[in-house]
Amino acid sequence: MAQRPPWFSTYLGSFVTRQRRRALLYLLSFAAVLSLYTVAYSWGMATFEDKERSLLYSFSIVIETFSTTGYGVDAESWTTPQMRLVMVAMQVTGVFLIFMALPLFVAPWVQQALRVSPPTTVDELEDHVVICGYSPRAETLIDELESWNRDYVVVVRDRDEALDLYERNVSLAHGDPESAEVLRNVHVERADTVVADATDEQNASIALAVREVTDDVQIISLVEDADLTSYLRYAGADQVFSPRHLLGHGLAEKVTASVTTDLGETVVVGEDFEIVELSIQDGSEVCGKRLAESEIRERTGASIIGLWRRGEFQSSPSPDTTLDENTILVVAGREAQLERLKEMTLSDERGDARGTVIVAGHGEVGSTVREAMRSTTMRTVVVDVEEKPNVDVVGDVTDERTLRDAGIEHANALIFALADDTTTIFATLVARELDPSVEIVARANETENIGKLYSAGADYVLALETVSGRMLASTILEGEEIISPDKQIEVVRTTAPRLAGQSLGDADVRSRTGCTVIAVDRNGDIITDLGAEFVIRDDDQLVIAGTDEDTNEFAEIAQ
Repeated sequence: MAQRPPWFSTYLGSFVTRQRRRALLYLLSFAAVLSLYTVAYSWGMATFEDKERSLLYSFSIVIETFSTTGYGVDAESWTTPQMRLVMVAMQVTGVFLIFMALPLFVAPWVQQALRVSPPTTVDELEDHVVICGYSPRAETLIDELESWNRDYVVVVRDRDEALDLYERNVSLAHGDPESAEVLRNVHVERADTVVADATDEQNASIALAVREVTDDVQIISLVEDADLTSYLRYAGADQVFSPRHLLGHGLAEKVTASVTTDLGETVVVGEDFEIVELSIQDGSEVCGKRLAESEIRERTGASIIGLWRRGEFQSSPSPDTTLDENTILVVAGREAQLERLKEMTLSDERGDARGTVIVAGHGEVGSTVREAMRSTTMRTVVVDVEEKPNVDVVGDVTDERTLRDAGIEHANALIFALADDTTTIFATLVARELDPSVEIVARANETENIGKLYSAGADYVLALETVSGRMLASTILEGEEIISPDKQIEVVRTTAPRLAGQSLGDADVRSRTGCTVIAVDRNGDIITDLGAEFVIRDDDQLVIAGTDEDTNEFAEIAQ
């Protein structure tokens, strides 16, 4: 079993020590107060009331006072003001100590006793997915699994996290995913796939624990450091994915497609039929025109699936929609058709600009972007806060001087591959102010920051969580092929048994789900000429496109 990091043990030890120290200090203080009042009562009765009281008798009076059980006949013996003040002080002190004990000891004990315990086992499952660890990318995967009616169970070691997930109706088991016994509790021997989603070291330990139980289950491991891939495979992982590498390639491909006449990496649906995202550049032929005025369909033959504007996807946009530099078209067609449309979206001014791309950040993602850009004719300028090999400009990208030193005024595109979203958002604001025309492509580590990046001025945002979750879902799901993990839009090839026998017009997929049926794979033939009268068959595979939420909605009505 992998060892916890030293800081965790240190923190846990210090926490327990603080709790014990606090309890010991309270008990010692309480004993000292009891002793003090015992002596004070005995001395006070002898001095002020001229009545002798033994220490044992005085101690019983103090206990009666603190416990509020009464004083008996001795209460009539306090006739002097001094003795009455001693008793008032004793009563106030007792109440204070009791109320102090409530939050320190009683309340936590009651809370612990009433607290619901997270489950440590699950019901009988088969062909399910065991997710070891919970993260935003696991959350994306769970959404995909639930939409396609696949059973899963999440194994988490932290009790508070397990309780939180349990209250959110997430199927889970509380336990250490590196333990073979815990894995047996979730029936890993009957599972279809195990996803190791923890640290690289813990993922290796998880793979070994799984192999201790069974050799049949598929193990998919995510890896932060791509250099450790071989060790995870040696530990028993069947597939090892590096989300940051895929994200880096996606960012580089987007820039290449945005500033050159190449289409870039398209989503291939069938022979000579593809889907691509095209950014409309300021000064291009179609920029500023309404969709109907652009005559895209008439002039190119390509079909518009939808469009992105500032992170919002519009399926089946209105003919009156105005195309501008903030618009990203999602189109389908044959290669020649898409190439004609690409020429209509490029600006002549951009085409004459110097082919320079600035890469901000030279971590895992940034270095992958730089390597991917080497295959192009474009000049790459790498910026990082630390001086490293292959870093051209050292400085903070939130500083105007750093971006000017990198040549932002003459650059075609700026790729933000930073690990911190807050820094990326602010740097995007600075860059957009310095050069309103530069193409800004940004990495988002958390999906909730996508909207902020678009508002700050980014032209294209790709989220690490989305890429990771889709990549896992694409590997796990059978019959539902997600063929666009590194695109903003999701393209899925899937069956639709509930829609069999219905025409596309009757099924009304677009208005019900927001998805567009792009093509139908029927016995290996790709049918793209789809009208409202086209009837869906049982063995048809539909190729649909839409946002993650839209494709999940489609799964609910079609599966």
